[in-house]
Amino acid sequence: MKMDKYYEVNNGMLWEDAPDEKSYIWRYSGNPLFDIPNMEHFWHICNSATVMLNGEYIGLFRCEDKRGIPDLYLGKSKDGVHWDLETTPIVFYNQDGSVFKYPYAYDPRLIKVEDTYYTVFCADIEGPSIYVAKTKDFKRFEMLPNGFLPFNRNGVLFPEKINGQYVMLNRPSDAGDSPFGNIYISYSNDMEYWGHHKLLMKNFLNNCYWERVKIGAGPAPIKTDEGWLLIYHGVQKTCNGLTYSMGVALLDLEDPSKVLYRGNRYLLTPETTYERVGFTDNVCFPCAALVDSEGKITIYYGAADTNMAVAFTTVEKLLEFVKKYDNK
Repeated sequence: MKMDKYYEVNNGMLWEDAPDEKSYIWRYSGNPLFDIPNMEHFWHICNSATVMLNGEYIGLFRCEDKRGIPDLYLGKSKDGVHWDLETTPIVFYNQDGSVFKYPYAYDPRLIKVEDTYYTVFCADIEGPSIYVAKTKDFKRFEMLPNGFLPFNRNGVLFPEKINGQYVMLNRPSDAGDSPFGNIYISYSNDMEYWGHHKLLMKNFLNNCYWERVKIGAGPAPIKTDEGWLLIYHGVQKTCNGLTYSMGVALLDLEDPSKVLYRGNRYLLTPETTYERVGFTDNVCFPCAALVDSEGKITIYYGAADTNMAVAFTTVEKLLEFVKKYDNK
């Protein structure tokens, strides 16, 4: 499947062919990505985002240092597997030149819109909320005015304006580990003032227990001829705690507040040791999806809140999946 021209930047990205024709998604044979026990500076590395730039990779990583404090660190890679991570957190600057301060930050997304890269992340200042910074060179990150009130998480920006507006997915929550959560869609003319908020997707649709507790947007939506492919996470509560799995939906191209299809089953769920055992057991948390001009998709996801992993699929396979298992 041929994709929009702006996906050409990802040509040559990390890729492994499917083990068989029936697989809708498959894991990278080199998972997980980091040798956590032997790292000098970090305790956990998870729920991170990456993009390709000039044939190489650059990413924002949620790293927890040996004190257990989560923050955002810059990383670079030539192959998408072996990463050189900085050991001091990214400095974010306010518009007046002062340093943006917060107790901790986590779960970034990294989205390019036109000529600017936007970092959308969660920071807990007066309760967790969505914050946005911008950069063009990955050397200086400038904060935008805070457009969302606490409490909110999983801010995910569409990779282009739609009908002249920026569009953001988000998940209003509470002050803690929310026992609820639906995906909302919001609009802005300037990336500063957000409004026209609308419920997009509710959790536990038609008794799908894999997403019974809450759902949240994952990587930036993928533009296809048939609509925007949204990879998201769904959470189920079990006797052993929460389980985070991946799902997929298709949104209308011109009006993404309309859900065309939504899978009634998970796309990927914790099954391997590195997904099932860790700081937080049973977590597959997608934050980035690289797509090339042929429709190949490489997904970077957090595994058990401990490590990073990679999975592969294609636009064609996700479209087939979401239509075959449409939740209607």
